Amino acid sequence: MTTFKRCCLMMCLVAVTVGCDRVTKHMAVENLAGQPARSFLGDTVRIAYAENTGAFLSLGADLPQVVRTVLFTGATGILLALLATVAWRSGWGRWRAVGLSLFIAGGLSNWIDRVIDGRVIDFLNVGIGNLRTGVFNVADMAIMAGMAVFLLAEGNVGRKQDSH
Repeated sequence: MTTFKRCCLMMCLVAVTVGCDRVTKHMAVENLAGQPARSFLGDTVRIAYAENTGAFLSLGADLPQVVRTVLFTGATGILLALLATVAWRSGWGRWRAVGLSLFIAGGLSNWIDRVIDGRVIDFLNVGIGNLRTGVFNVADMAIMAGMAVFLLAEGNVGRKQDSH
């Protein structure tokens, strides 16, 4: 894949992912805040408004505000900039670029929330019975999907090199 095509793919994927996440978070604020949780598919999917001032699964939510700002806004912003630079300059193939783009897009959208409001809006929860995920959003799904795609692409590259 040419550098130009890879960069266009990455920018489009980031823009679409961030846009979808921003729209769904806006809808959550408008339609779910202050409302009881809603359950679908036999309680497999729950939709409920939540604000997360911490990181993944609210880790660090009890830290002082200044520490949260440094870690979750400052350090995350630097990490995202470094990842974007690596992605931009790399000669990686399509699937690695897709994976890293999804990861960056999810991180960027949550980072935007933290810069604007100091918190991230979450609203999705899935599971069966007491076995449930934490509350998450579209950006979190992009991060997880991006990691999975990138790792699968890495594994595939390793297998191809091992077979030669």
